[in-house]
Formats: sequence, C-alpha cells, structure tokens
Amino acid sequence: MTMAATADRFAGAWTWARTNAPKAGLEIGVNFALPFMIYSAAHAQFGDVGAMLAASAPPLAWSIFEFARHRRVDALSLLALAGIVLSLVAFIGGGGVRFLQLRERLVTALIGMVFLTSAVIGKPLIYQLAKARVRRVEPGHIGPFEAVREHPVFRRTMMVMTLAWGVALVGESAICAVMVFTLSIKAYMIASSVLGYSALGLMTAWTFWYARRRITPLARAAAEAGGATDTERV
Repeated sequence: MTMAATADRFAGAWTWARTNAPKAGLEIGVNFALPFMIYSAAHAQFGDVGAMLAASAPPLAWSIFEFARHRRVDALSLLALAGIVLSLVAFIGGGGVRFLQLRERLVTALIGMVFLTSAVIGKPLIYQLAKARVRRVEPGHIGPFEAVREHPVFRRTMMVMTLAWGVALVGESAICAVMVFTLSIKAYMIASSVLGYSALGLMTAWTFWYARRRITPLARAAAEAGGATDTERV
C-alpha cells in the first residue's frame, strides 16, 4: 500500500470518527451511564427490581425515539423494531432481578439466532442490512452493489459476515448470562456494557475491513464494466 493510500485511509477513518463520535457518546450516555445512575439512585427506595426497571426505561425510550425518527421500513428498521418489541416483553415481564437481566440478554441472543438461521436457510441477513445501509447512506452505489450480488465471492462474504455476527451475539449473551449469576448487579451493569460495546466495536470494525477487502474490488470492477459498456454503445 502506498503512503498516499495509507494517508487517505487514516483521513477517512478520522472523518468517520469525528462525524459519529457525538452520536456514539450520546448513545453510551443513554444506554450505560444514565441507567447506571438511575439504578444507583433508585435502589434504596425501590429495591433491585424496581431500580432495574427504572434503569431500563432510558435505553428503551431511546430505541423507540430512533425508530420513530428514521421512519423507514427496511431490514435495519425491522431489526430495530424486533429488538424494541423483545425489550418491551422483557421490561413488563415478572420475576426477580436476575431473571430480568437474563431476559434482556435473551433479546441479543434471539437476534443472534436470527442471523444464524438466515445463514442456514441461505438468506444471509447481512445482505439485507448492507443493502438497506447503502440505500440510506450511499444511494448512488446501489447499482454496483446489486450488480455483484450473484458473484460467488460476494455471496460467500455475506454468509461469512452473517455467521460471524450470529456467533458474536449469541456468544456475548452466553458470557453475560454467566456474569448475571457471578457478579453483583452494579458490577454486571458495568461489565456487560463494556463487553457489549467492545464486541460491537470490534465486529463493526472487522465487518467494514472484511467487506472493503472482499466486496469493494467486485463493485469497482462492476462499475468499470458498466462504464465500458456505455462507452461502446456511444
């Protein structure tokens, strides 16, 4: 890789981080810092279950707000809606605080199982999510993206990424389930959040790297082939 290409990649990464850092910070605040503070403040008065339910309210409200703000019906929004519904079921269910924590992790495990099932039936969910993202963020690239969808390398890449995300989500849920019974509630809230955001960050970074390495050359070749065809017609 040339120095110019390396510099371009670092510049692109810096631009992405600068653009997305405020939203990421807000999400961490709503989904981790605020619930932890609410639980700590409400525990003495409402007990473990009441405080945990109160702490679950901000992340749930944030998910509903984000879904309503985008108001798009595609694979991304449907997955988000499924997570909201499952979270509501966990939120209103009965039982002790440990089972409430387990139900919250069940949401992640079920989404992971959806990824794995889609791979088993030959309809990798990552393809639908990637297609929805391209339509939202880079609509001009949807043509080259669709042009390579039947390519064996593209199909294998979608399958590998779908399996990787499914295993990661189910694995994270399994680890958190063990921590539910081995850590205090406050320690669990911290440890599970660190694990969740670390896993999400690593998987997201790996996904972009793997897709860029495997799919970008195919899309570029398809775009160049389309341009060459147009030139010949002229």
